[in-house]
Amino acid sequence: MNETTRDFTELYGHSFEELQIGMSASLSRTVSEADILMFAGVSGDTNPVHLDAEFAASTMFGERIAHGMFSAGLISAVFGTKLPGPGCIYLSQSLKFKAPVKVGQTVVAKVTVKELKAEKRRAVFSTVCTCGSTVVLDGEAEIMLPARG
Repeated sequence: MNETTRDFTELYGHSFEELQIGMSASLSRTVSEADILMFAGVSGDTNPVHLDAEFAASTMFGERIAHGMFSAGLISAVFGTKLPGPGCIYLSQSLKFKAPVKVGQTVVAKVTVKELKAEKRRAVFSTVCTCGSTVVLDGEAEIMLPARG
């Protein structure tokens, strides 16, 4: 990929025609105290299992955990910035939360092209978030790629 092609892809994302089954992209983020507080503020989800150490200690988790949708948001970030990238439209997402994420853990969000629907310029992706070897979230998403004109 030459410099001009890379710049174009970074600005406009991959075209539908560039996608292939098995293509994948990922990003990682280490969850901080600030991430949890900011996510609670932005989302309005002030469940004490995320914010109150004493309350969280009495739950099955034994300590505070990050919002599950924080990890799901990392999947959205991969779609919007890497694959397919800018310009794509998120149509649907199924999610299964498998394990908690705690402050200090690094979440890796990965998306992989699973199916291509040429007639509607849509792609189906498997989506997974892991902390080390533990799957914390998995699911499937459908993304629409606009025609480039």
